[in-house]
Amino acid sequence: MARTKAGSAKSTTGKTGKGKRQDRSDTSSGVLARWLDKASCRRWVIRGALAILLLPPFLTVVYAVVPPVSTLMLARYAQLLWVDRQWRSLEEISPHLVRSVITSEDSGYCDHGGVDWSALQKQVDVLLSEGEAPRGASTLTMQTAKNLYLWGGRSYLRKGLELPLALTIDGILTKRRIMEIYLNIAEWGEGIFGAEAASQAWFGKPAKDLTRTQAARLATALPNPLGRNPAKPSQGHRKLSSTNLSRVKGAGPIFGCVLGS
Repeated sequence: MARTKAGSAKSTTGKTGKGKRQDRSDTSSGVLARWLDKASCRRWVIRGALAILLLPPFLTVVYAVVPPVSTLMLARYAQLLWVDRQWRSLEEISPHLVRSVITSEDSGYCDHGGVDWSALQKQVDVLLSEGEAPRGASTLTMQTAKNLYLWGGRSYLRKGLELPLALTIDGILTKRRIMEIYLNIAEWGEGIFGAEAASQAWFGKPAKDLTRTQAARLATALPNPLGRNPAKPSQGHRKLSSTNLSRVKGAGPIFGCVLGS
């Protein structure tokens, strides 16, 4: 009987030891599985971050030859909303519009590398000294970056993202191509994108036939495309248009990188 009890005790102890080893093994397997899951997640996060970083440069290279669409256009397509955009080459767009847009939006377009650092510094100084949100200092290249890759509305995050994107675009594309893209994706009314669609919608003519006055009205509508009517401008819009015409006449050689000498 004593031997039986002793054997039983040994058997129980053996089973208990095996059970503990099994528990430790299960615990180790669980820790390893969780570590592998976290490692897998980290890899996917890193891959996703790299894809986000590399996508704009890759797309910009593609856009050197392929007509792009804006994020706002994509959003409207996704919502099944009407979009009117008719791509036109720069040769098919009136040079009056090119002059008016550069004069109105970015008179230093041909001189900077995508970002007007001096204008940006002035806006930062205004923000720090007066606490006002920065206005202006957004070059045509920065606006193109926003239209191609970012979202609307004002935010410091978006403005910060515009800077490297604008530098990337300016480093890959020519000034003529950037202007061509801008004039084909800019918003000029509800569902109206690009110079050709705008010219047809507001004046019933192709973009290559725009007059100086019509070009000035379109250019000065850009800051508020949903609130300004180029065909029937308000008194304030007329004044802006008139100022633009005067500035274009006295602008000097600031259009050479797009229109030549």
